[in-house]
Amino acid sequence: MIKWLNSLQPFGALLMRLALGLSMAVHGYEKVINHGATAHFAHYVVTLGLPYWLGYVSCYTEFVGGILLILGLLTRLAAAFIAVNMFAAFFLVGIHQGFGIYNYILALAVLATMLVFYGPGKLALDRKLGIS
Repeated sequence: MIKWLNSLQPFGALLMRLALGLSMAVHGYEKVINHGATAHFAHYVVTLGLPYWLGYVSCYTEFVGGILLILGLLTRLAAAFIAVNMFAAFFLVGIHQGFGIYNYILALAVLATMLVFYGPGKLALDRKLGIS
């Protein structure tokens, strides 16, 4: 039975990439599509003691990184940026908001970290292009 389950690993990696990628792309899209929302988020980042420009980096990391994960393109790089972004959100905001929000942020951060360590899986453009 375990051999049969092992044969499904490529689908597990695909599911991880799609779930994380979709979640990040949707959150990023909401900020990026409306430039005022991006600027507003950048101002919020300043209240956390970080530089203004990191707000823009965060928004575009979510949006572009999410799309890259969905495609399985530059997966490890996109996942690394997302992991840093989500761990920063966890330690700067989530941990102070209570379990309801911080467990979600932590799960996204850990999922992104797992993709950094394990790669995109067999069902990814990275594999087709030989860059995984």
